Amino acid sequence: MSITIYGDSISGNCLKVKWTAEHLDLPYRWVETDILKGMSRTTDFLARNPAGQVPLVVLEDGRALAQSNAIILYLAEGSRLIPQDPYLRAKVLEWLFWEQYSHEPYVAVARFQMAYLGKPASELDPKIVERGKGALARMEMALEDGGFLVGDHATLADIALVAYTRVAYEGGFDLSEFPAVTAWIGRVEAAIGIA
Repeated sequence: MSITIYGDSISGNCLKVKWTAEHLDLPYRWVETDILKGMSRTTDFLARNPAGQVPLVVLEDGRALAQSNAIILYLAEGSRLIPQDPYLRAKVLEWLFWEQYSHEPYVAVARFQMAYLGKPASELDPKIVERGKGALARMEMALEDGGFLVGDHATLADIALVAYTRVAYEGGFDLSEFPAVTAWIGRVEAAIGIA
């Protein structure tokens, strides 16, 4: 399988696709798609993904697939990143859904506004900050045993959540308040081979 990944290197959603492909030794071609320059809004790009979002993967046969967690599920099919046990597989999905609904909209949005739009922390919507801290606290509780989010090794749940968590400080979140999360970031980076 050889795929083309359209992604923006500043996006955790794009990086989790890249990391999954690399961890699984899947050949791919990366096409840098700068969202700040409108590269996901061109006619050609919108023909492949009418939502105008990255990441976007084009498969060898020309079919396109969007949404980061759908893409990593497709890429990791049959690998150790998706548990065989139905309950553990469902727990991975639970974290993937939670990541897009309760983590990314706050942690990633705060980071984007501060790091890329230059907004000071004092001007962030307090609800974004509060919910971002709540998401990190939820992860802290889940990681108190010193392991991974699901089972005894890294899964897609860890890849999906490490993408924005590891750079949460860029959105004004103090990771020193979450020591279990901080230690987990190191474990996931080592397990999947990212720095």
